[in-house]
Parts: sequence; C-alpha cells; structure tokens
Amino acid sequence: MLDVLLIGLSVGSILLLAALGLVIIYGAMGVVNMAHGEMVMIGAYCAVLAQIWLGWSLYAAIPLAFVAAGLLGFLIERCVVRRLYGRLGDTLLATWGVAILVQQAVRLEGGLAFFGIHIQGLGPGLQNMPVPAELQGAIELGGVSINAYRAFIVACTVVLTLATWLLMYRTRIGMQVRAIIRNPRMAAACGIDVERVNAWTFAFGAGLAGITGVLVAGFKTVSPDMGTSLVVDSFLVVVAGGVGSLLGAVLMSLGLGEINGVVAALSNDIVARAAMFGLVIVLIIARPNGLFSFKGR
Repeated sequence: MLDVLLIGLSVGSILLLAALGLVIIYGAMGVVNMAHGEMVMIGAYCAVLAQIWLGWSLYAAIPLAFVAAGLLGFLIERCVVRRLYGRLGDTLLATWGVAILVQQAVRLEGGLAFFGIHIQGLGPGLQNMPVPAELQGAIELGGVSINAYRAFIVACTVVLTLATWLLMYRTRIGMQVRAIIRNPRMAAACGIDVERVNAWTFAFGAGLAGITGVLVAGFKTVSPDMGTSLVVDSFLVVVAGGVGSLLGAVLMSLGLGEINGVVAALSNDIVARAAMFGLVIVLIIARPNGLFSFKGR
C-alpha cells in the first residue's frame, strides 16, 4: 500500500507544479490562461533541444526552461492579455488562440517545415528526454522500492513550493501580488504598479510551468499537444483549492493525486480520473469559493 501512496504523491506533485503558476496568475489577474499547458510543453521541448543540440542534462535544462517559458509568458501578457483585463471570456478565447499558435509553431518547426527544413527535436513526432543515470534506479525505504525519479520530482516540488511561498509571503513583490489579488483598484490607489506586477507575475507562473515540462519529459513522451490535459487538471486544483490560495492548491493537488493513485491501483486510470472529477464537483457544490480563497470566482 505504501508504494501506491508514494505513486499518488508523485502524481500530486506534478499536479501541484503545473498548478502553482495558475494559482497566482488566475488569483492576481483573473485570467483564465488556456495557454498554460503550452508553457509546460515549451519547457519539455527546451529540455529535448538542450539535450540534442547542447548535450545538456535534465538538471541544466531546468533553469533554461524556466527562463524560456517565463519570457514567452511575459510576451503573451504584454502583447495579448494586458489588453483584455476584466473580460474573462475574451481572455479565455485569446489565450486558447495563443495555445493553438504555439502548438502549431512547434509542430511546423517555426514555419521552416514549409521550406523542407527540419530542426531535430521539433516537429509533429514524439520526442524523449533521457533521465540521468543516478535517477534511473530505485531507493529502498522501509522495505519498499521507490522510483528515484519520482522521488526527485517530489523533492523539486517541495523546493519550488517553498520558494513560491517565500516569494509570496516574505518579499515586497509578493505583498503587492497579494494586495492585487484582494483588490486591484485599491492596490493601484496605494501606489502599486499593477501592470508591472501583473507582467512579472504572469512570467513567473509561466516559468514554473516550464520547469514542470522538464520534469514531465523525464517519464512522458514529448509532443506538441502534451500540455492540453495538464491545463485541465491544473484548473481543477486551482478552482477547488480556492482562487489565489497556495495552501488550497497544495492540499487539493496532493488529495487528487492520492485519489488517482489509490483508485487506479484498485481499478484503472479511467475510473481514477472519474473519481477525481467527482470529488471536485462535490467540493464546488459544497464550497463554491473553494477550500481556501481570498475572493470569489
């Protein structure tokens, strides 16, 4: 049973990593960022390309993916999202359009495929990211063998969650983000540059998604549409946990991960996902604002 719980913990860790960026993006800006899954995909492709062209390992690809996805997120906020604040339906459709454009850009290798030019690592085919040798084995814990790479994912999740918490609750910019989550107009009246804070918040959330992509690439094939399912699961965590609540995201992701692991072990993956969705539906009915929330949706 311990091995099943540990698998659920690793699944919950991936959910939390994917949702961390959305917690602050959706909470601070009220933006339904449908391109968040594509930031995960960009991070995964950064890892693949860095390995193919530069010979970099998965470890070195993590900061590269954070910077690349963060820069892309910054550009999306500056060029698209900034013009649509307060228009929830428009931001949803606009970021969905951006997601399709990013997918097709990777699938068509930046348009070079039309000219017969192939970039190794891009295109519609499946890619793989090799895991470092030291993470390919198993760790013995209490007589139970734990996959070393899953343990690495859990450790990365703990570090990034702690770093996000420190940023949100122990820094000046974190205080500004929380002020914007509660009341953006009052925050602006108090002298906070809401547009600047929103841009860097969006970039930071996208960067976290990029790191998620690198970690996912270690056990899942990389493809242009790999982030589509992750963005759905991420919104489940954010909505049920509470808008802008880091604690709610942590509890929901771990809870959903354990439910997925236990139910999948007893039945199958399809029933496990149905159980996850069922729990989220019950929580939304019982607590419309989520487990913990600064404000209503």
